[in-house]
Amino acid sequence: MSRWKVLPEELDPRVRQLVVRLRRLKDHSGLSIRQLATKTGYSPKSWERYLGARALPPVEALEALARVCGEDPVRLLALREVAAEGWRTAPEHAQPPGDLPPPKQPSRSLEGRALRIALVAGSVTLVLAVSSAVLVTVRLMNDNTPGSPTTSTRSSAPAAEPTAASPYTCRPERVDGRWYAGNSLTQQENLAVGDGGPAVAEAQCLLRRSGISPGGIDGIFGPLTEHAVKEFQKRSGLVVDGMVGPHTWKALRG
Repeated sequence: MSRWKVLPEELDPRVRQLVVRLRRLKDHSGLSIRQLATKTGYSPKSWERYLGARALPPVEALEALARVCGEDPVRLLALREVAAEGWRTAPEHAQPPGDLPPPKQPSRSLEGRALRIALVAGSVTLVLAVSSAVLVTVRLMNDNTPGSPTTSTRSSAPAAEPTAASPYTCRPERVDGRWYAGNSLTQQENLAVGDGGPAVAEAQCLLRRSGISPGGIDGIFGPLTEHAVKEFQKRSGLVVDGMVGPHTWKALRG
């Protein structure tokens, strides 16, 4: 995993979600910044700004990145549309001049693509809104709960009480020297802000087992979970990037 510079805490969550996704695609491609620039037609300095959250990448740059990485461009463009709202409320992140995009190629089914982008963008916005509401509720509940969970020395730990809105539970159990919480067996899946599902719930349970609260066990990788991951990485001597990859999984299950 690349040693990315930690993103500013004050960065808008919508912008952070887009930048984290771009970094993951770049890492998975195995390309250097210079190679990525050659394949997409955008300069290395441009990609350094996009991946460093210093400039909002143009639509054409994201389409080129998706083509190079074999990614569906619709999701990237939807994330960009949501992130653009964050850029509009943060004037200091204004797009720098220059970086003219390469010549556009004829677009097929432009209206259909625009409709798909709008639908996906609406879904992303809804997920973020629901996630924020759940996280606020969990934080209020935790503020009224004395103490914090500690690491168990037994082969299994007490199950956490699930919330009414969550289908996930925590049943930590040590098997063959590794901890599992009953939601996922993965040891490789890469997770970051904006992701969701059983693997996220598994990471949240293991973070709680280690004594760090990620908020609720809701299977949604939001700001509280990211903060908990960073705290765990710092405590474990790992690269502090707020993303759960193979090294973080190994430490969580160790």
